[in-house]
Amino acid sequence: MQLQLVSFVLIILHCMDYTGCQPHSSPRHRQHKQFSGVSSGCQQGGCLTCSDYNGCLSCKPRFFMHLERIGMRQIGVCMTSCPPGFYGTRTPERSTCTKCRSECDSCFNRNFCTRCRAGFYLSVGKCQQNCPEGMVPSDTQKECVPRCPADCELCANSETCTQCRPGFFQLSGRCYHICPDEYEPNDKLMECTAQVHCEVGEWSEWSPCSKLGKTCGFKRGQETRTRQVLQYPSPFGKPCPEISEIKECLVKKRKCPGGQRNPERRGKRNRNNRKDKDSQGRRRERKREKQQDRDAGEREDSDNRNKTEHRHRRGQDVSPDDSIVQ
Repeated sequence: MQLQLVSFVLIILHCMDYTGCQPHSSPRHRQHKQFSGVSSGCQQGGCLTCSDYNGCLSCKPRFFMHLERIGMRQIGVCMTSCPPGFYGTRTPERSTCTKCRSECDSCFNRNFCTRCRAGFYLSVGKCQQNCPEGMVPSDTQKECVPRCPADCELCANSETCTQCRPGFFQLSGRCYHICPDEYEPNDKLMECTAQVHCEVGEWSEWSPCSKLGKTCGFKRGQETRTRQVLQYPSPFGKPCPEISEIKECLVKKRKCPGGQRNPERRGKRNRNNRKDKDSQGRRRERKREKQQDRDAGEREDSDNRNKTEHRHRRGQDVSPDDSIVQ
């Protein structure tokens, strides 16, 4: 009888540690506050077994058991991934979250940190206060980095380059093989300098319709307009657009008044006229000389013919007897 009573008491005490064993929770259990990630039953979240007082006692498959400290006690929470500062380990029996080393803010496992706490610098998975030889600490990256960047010949620190290696161009303390957008390489300075694009002003008004410098004496002509270059481009900047335009125009043909004639063209025309007159005079003179030569030749031929005819007539007038007498 006593043995049965002791067994009954043990069963009751054991059931008090789990939910669902009693129809009503005891006042002691009701006074505990709910905490984040833990439900009052095992049907929600990743808990496989749980209690109101200790939280999750075991997790469903693929969930990690993480112990959160609340006051003097630890509460079990089942999570899909471990929080920062912890790494997950899996065994056939259970998966748990294990705290990283004290100098690590986050880690992959106990021996490989991925981020360090303040005052430590990451180098090959280790958090160190002093970087290895040839490395310097980077406060922005919280890592040990090379003393100079890879493409840097001289540097002020691990992040500021003062002279780049051959073939690289400097810009804001960094070295570039190809300058970023809106910058172009300067081979003299070995720097990336800002591109300068062409800038032009507004178009002028269209000029009066004209042809060969005249605004009259024609029917079809041309109008022009121009604009000025305000800023010439750098070698790689956007080139200048057209700064002049010409379009055809049509006007009512009218004769030019005397004052509208082009003095230059009139002078040129007068010179041409004088040249033509001189040329015509020389041609007439040569023609006259040729005519005179031709007339002289004809006169000489006529005289020769007359003399020949005269001698011939004289020869016929002389008789044979006369020639004998003589």
